[in-house]
Parts: sequence; structure tokens; C-alpha cells
Amino acid sequence: MRKTSKIMSLVLAGAMALSMTACSSKPAETSAAATEAATTAAEAAEETTTEAAAEATGDASYTVGICQLVQHDALDAATQGFKDALTEALGDAVTFDEQNAQGDSNTCSTIINSFVSSNVDLILANATPALQAAQAGTNEIPVLGTSVTEYGVALGISDFDGTVGGNISGTSDLAPLDEQAAMLKELFPDAQKVGLLYCSAEANSQYQVDTVKAALEELGYTCEYYSFSDSNDLATIATNAASNSDVIYVPTDNTVAANTEIVNNICQPAGVPVIAGEEGICSGCGVATLSISYYDLGVATGKMAAKILTGEANISEMPIEYAPQFTKKYNAAICEALGVTVPEGYEAIAAE
Repeated sequence: MRKTSKIMSLVLAGAMALSMTACSSKPAETSAAATEAATTAAEAAEETTTEAAAEATGDASYTVGICQLVQHDALDAATQGFKDALTEALGDAVTFDEQNAQGDSNTCSTIINSFVSSNVDLILANATPALQAAQAGTNEIPVLGTSVTEYGVALGISDFDGTVGGNISGTSDLAPLDEQAAMLKELFPDAQKVGLLYCSAEANSQYQVDTVKAALEELGYTCEYYSFSDSNDLATIATNAASNSDVIYVPTDNTVAANTEIVNNICQPAGVPVIAGEEGICSGCGVATLSISYYDLGVATGKMAAKILTGEANISEMPIEYAPQFTKKYNAAICEALGVTVPEGYEAIAAE
């Protein structure tokens, strides 16, 4: 818009010059002024034509900043799906500034602030701490979250109705938590004590275990929280949980997802099965999960981004989108090691 205003100013200047020379009584000066004015007007017209052609052909470029909390299978897949979908929609017009916070929420803030300073066109916040950092960092640049379970909880919205508003929207990885509880009952009907293992620093993990706990207690289980603050005390808390539980439930938790080997090295030798909130955790330490495709979730987010960048949609009016389907999956290797028999209707997680 600023460029168009400049062009119009030049055109008006040329027109004024032509008008002034028409009133002059000196033919030579009139000719020179007219020529200069005509040249200026022609250049302005050419620039206007070039700009119009560029807009018509979609000749624009966009920079998208990606802040991913930590590297693990689920978040990696969501980022890849997002990039693939946006590249398919916009081709070479979009470039990505992809950065990983290595599990540190403070680093998320640093990354977001760098995106704001660079004035990127859109930010992808992959996981709850990244989204919270983006919310604090900007209220102008469009922000899309992904791999975020519950936006009302993550963003402190008490009356969340499905649309965040402002400059934030995105996709949710929320699975039907009552159905995860029912799956645990289906696989372990004789169990009595369920340990809820999660990172207390992740607001959406707390939301999930609270919801699952209520559902499991209705099914007759006794549940106990086993929370840890970060990966440094995960082994200690997991050992305590394995010693006092018949089954362990782990929600969609980024800290566990990045440290599944620790959980598996404790729970499998103890003979305690783990029900996981998502496939990546299940493939590392669980027996079964009711999960989504994080790649498909990223694709959905990328399609939202394309609409925002091209002006087809207003982010303030875009409701949060959810995964269209959920799949019961099992980890064949761990099930075999623990002697767990999986009923019909479960799909084996592909071995890497």
C-alpha cells in the first residue's frame, strides 16, 4: 500500500507539470517541461503495471518462523507436515526460519523475540510452551499453534469457546481422554492402581491427567499422581510410580516424549505397562495408545497458514481445528515382552 501511494503521487506530479507548462508562453521551456512530465508519468504508469502484474501472478514472498519446543517424533512430524502443506500451497514464495528450543521454555521466548525483531510474516508455535511464548511476544504477527492440547488452558482463557481471537489460532492434538481411559480398562480390567506420570510444568499435561483420572475413577480404578518438574527428576518419579502402580498412564507430554528410554528402562523391567497419550511416546515406552497423526495435524496447520498469508482468511475468526480421526495402536515389542495380549481393532506401530 505504501508503494501504491508513492506511485499515485508521482502520477499527480506529472499531471500538474503538464498543466503548468500548458499555461507557459515560452515554447522551448514548455516542450522540455512537457517531455519531463510525460517521462515521469510513463515511469509511474509502468511501475503501477508491474505491481499489478505481480499481484495478479501471486509474486510475493513470505518468511515463516517456526519455534519447536523440543525434538521428538510427534513434534517433528507436525513441523514437517506444516512445511510440506505450506510449500505445496505457496511454492518458493515461502521460506522458513526453523528453530528448536531444546526443551527450554525460556529459549522459546528468545526464539519468538527474534522472530518479532525480524518481522516475520507468521509464526508456528509447536507445543504449548512455544505458544505461550508467542502469546507473550506479539499481538500483531499471526501465530498458529500446533501439538497443543487445550488452548483455553494453555492461554489462560476461562471461557474458551473454540476461537482464541486476536492474532492466534491453530490445531489441537487433543484425543478423546475418556476413550483412552476406556482403552486402559479394555486392556487391563483386573488392574487396581493406575499411576499418572506427567510433567507438572506442562499445563496441558495437568489438564489431561485430571480428566483421565476422573474417567478412570468412574471405572473403578484408584489413581495416584506422579509429577516431575523436568527431565532431571523423571527417573526418580518414574521409579516410584512403577513401584506403586499396576498400570501407568502418560498423557501427551513433551518431556516424557523426549525421554521415553528413561521410562522404558524403568517400567519394562518392573513389568508395569504404560498407556500413552500419543504414538511417539507409545513407540518408546508404551504398550498401547489412542492417538492421532501429527503429520496430518501439521498439514492442517499449514493449510490454515496459507489462507492467512494470502489474505483468504482472518486469523482472528479462525476456530481451533482438531484431528479428524483417532487410531488404537500398540507396541508389538513391549507387548510381547510384558505378555500383553491385544484384542482385535488395534494397529501395530510400524517399527523404525
